[in-house]
Amino acid sequence: MPGPKGRPKSLILDLYGAYIRRLGGWMAVSNLIVLMGQLGVDEQAVRSAVSRMTRRGLLAQERLEGVRGYRLSDEAARVVADGDRRIFATIQPARLEDGWIVVAFSVPEDERDRRHVLRSRLTWMGFGMLANGVWMAPRRMLPEFRDTVRRLEFERYVHVFDGTYAGFEELERLVRRCWDLDGLREMYREFLSEFAPVRRRWAKGPAEPDEARAFVDYTSVLDRWRRFPYLDPGLPVELLPSGWEGRAAADLFFELRELLEAPALRHVERLAAAGPRSDHAAPDLETAGLA
Repeated sequence: MPGPKGRPKSLILDLYGAYIRRLGGWMAVSNLIVLMGQLGVDEQAVRSAVSRMTRRGLLAQERLEGVRGYRLSDEAARVVADGDRRIFATIQPARLEDGWIVVAFSVPEDERDRRHVLRSRLTWMGFGMLANGVWMAPRRMLPEFRDTVRRLEFERYVHVFDGTYAGFEELERLVRRCWDLDGLREMYREFLSEFAPVRRRWAKGPAEPDEARAFVDYTSVLDRWRRFPYLDPGLPVELLPSGWEGRAAADLFFELRELLEAPALRHVERLAAAGPRSDHAAPDLETAGLA
């Protein structure tokens, strides 16, 4: 069962977000290694990723009944919960008549690390770059943007304008300059090409699903889908290329979620209920010098 192509860190977050949080939030490291192995990630890569995530404050080490395991840190749990609200929300197109927000920012050179953080957040919120230091998005992004700026304590760097477009360049051309719609469209096409066969296979599969196969397929589709709600702000349909694949990709994701989420969760639950693997299969991370 070939696993997803995601990096170990993102897959570990997928596991905690989609499954482990529902099972108490803690997972023995040996069982985490088993699950990641089913996703095509080898043990050493898992241990290295867990070590890095622990140092960065994403995972918290905890012993339960003498067994070493991990749970999400409070901050990582908040980030994952925020991600759920975005990932599992249906992307409805914005209304053209609602207008836009325009964000201008200026960060001093001696704080350029903050400049990079701000640019990254704008990109991952689905903003398009209008000019150097000037970004735009559908107006409905304003509450989330304001909340993000306050959380980062970036208020002194940022100016926000709310209004309608009254410029000279055709708005559709402007949008194509600000967003890489061709690149996003190609990503949607790849998603459809990869997972439409998965849907067909499950649609004609046995009445009793293969839970291990469901786990691999659902984690794979979730790992791929998670980028789209951050890169696609749901632009007005009037400004999108003809035949835009975003709607079809969203329909496919939610269909597969409906088919696969429950058996995938049962697979993880059975593994957790069986208890951790032997100490030989999961040596102590501190002893191994990886914690």
